[in-house]
Amino acid sequence: MTKDEKSQYIEDLATKLSESGVFYLTDASGLDVESVNNLREKCFKSNIEMKVVKNTLLKKAMEKIEDKNYEELYGVLAGPTAILFSEVGNAPAKLIKDFRKKNDKPLVKGAFIEEAIYTGDDNLEFLSAIKSKEELIGEIIGLLQSPAKNVISGLKSGGGTIAGIIKTLSERTEA
Repeated sequence: MTKDEKSQYIEDLATKLSESGVFYLTDASGLDVESVNNLREKCFKSNIEMKVVKNTLLKKAMEKIEDKNYEELYGVLAGPTAILFSEVGNAPAKLIKDFRKKNDKPLVKGAFIEEAIYTGDDNLEFLSAIKSKEELIGEIIGLLQSPAKNVISGLKSGGGTIAGIIKTLSERTEA
């Protein structure tokens, strides 16, 4: 790779990192070609972009971005690294967890999710349990609707009961 190609690669990677709110750094070394192809296929189906990178170029790209601080991830940039870019925070973790039912890799080196940084494979369980933005919004809407639904339900059932009692009482007085 020439110096100009490296500099263009770093520039492109820096742009991709700054535009992405979610990415995972993984180690998929030791996987055979068939397993890597299966992983890439699962990534594609899950709308996750997988890119193998050189650690030195990735670090330079991270350093280029001024509005985000990736310093905590510098320590995990050793050995083979693949980046998984996603729009949903827990999607790569769920994919890795599912993939590891049949393989012992990829390992999670680190993750950047909406300004939060996680390092180490021991965070995989936690990362897969993180709720997406859409799931959180759905829960909030459900919680906000719940009291109104309870009031309406109570009025409907209570109104029927009161009307029934009044009707019964009025029929008794007439007889």
